[in-house]
Amino acid sequence: MPELPEVETVRQGLAQWVVDRRIARVEVRHPRAVRRHLPGPAHFAAALAGRTITDVRRRGKYLWLPLDSGDAVIGHLGMSGQLLLQPPQTPDEKHLRVRVGFDDDGPELRFVDQRTFGGLMLSEGGAELPAEIAHIARDPMDPLFSDAAFAAGLRRRRTEVKRALLDQTLISGVGNIYADEALWRARLHGNRATDTLTGPAAQRLLGHVRDVLGEAIIAGGTSFDALYVNVNGESGYFDRALNVYGREGEPCGRCGAPIRREAFMNRSSFSCPRCQPRPRPRTA
Repeated sequence: MPELPEVETVRQGLAQWVVDRRIARVEVRHPRAVRRHLPGPAHFAAALAGRTITDVRRRGKYLWLPLDSGDAVIGHLGMSGQLLLQPPQTPDEKHLRVRVGFDDDGPELRFVDQRTFGGLMLSEGGAELPAEIAHIARDPMDPLFSDAAFAAGLRRRRTEVKRALLDQTLISGVGNIYADEALWRARLHGNRATDTLTGPAAQRLLGHVRDVLGEAIIAGGTSFDALYVNVNGESGYFDRALNVYGREGEPCGRCGAPIRREAFMNRSSFSCPRCQPRPRPRTA
C-alpha cells in the first residue's frame, strides 16, 4: 500500500496540474470507486461539475482536493490506486474507474485502480480538513507536527515500538516499509516496548523516521511493481536505497550480518539480527 512518500509524490504532481482548474464533467465508470460516497455515483458526479479545485492537500496517506464550494474530494489509493493526468485523447486504461474532465480541455484527471480497494468521495464542508479524516494524526513532515507530543505519546503506550509507528492516531503516513527502515537506522528492534524508551531515544527514532520519509519523497517513493506510479505514470526509485526491507538473507550494509525476516501482523518485518537484537522478555 502506498505510504506517505508515495502519496506526497502524487500530491505534488496533482498540485502542478489541477489547482485553479474548473471541472466540466465527471464520469464514474465503476461504482465501487466511489462506494464511500453514500449518495451514489450520480450525486458525486453532479456535485463536482462546475466546481474549481483550489488546492491539493494530504493527511497521512489520504489526499483531499478543496473545492471553491467549501467541499472537498477525498482520495485514498488503497493497494493499487493511481491518480493520473492524461491528454483527453489518450486511450482509456484497462482499470479506469473515474474520469474528471476540465473546461480548458487540458489533461484529464483519471483514477485507475486494478484491485478497487481505493476510492474517492465528497466531503461536504471539508475544504479545510474533511471530518472523515480529522481523527488521523499529523505526519512528521507537517510543520505543525509536535515532536514532544509524539515522544510523550509513544512512551505512554504499552505496546511494541513498530506497532506504535503504524498507529495512525499517533503518527500518520508511516507504513511497513519506512517503519523497518527507520528502526534499522535507530538500531531498535520493532518488538522493543515503547515504555522502555527514554525521551532522547524516542526523539532520535523520530528523527530517523523523518529522514527516511524525506529521502523517499525526493526519490519519488518506492515502487516494487507497476501499481504505484506518480501522476505521469513514472515509478519511484527509493527501493534502491532500502537497507533492510525486502532484503532477507542479504548482508547488512552496516555490520554484514544477513538480514532476517519475521512475521508481523500478517506481514513481514525486516531487520538486522546484530544491529537490532530482539529485546529480552520481561520478567513478572
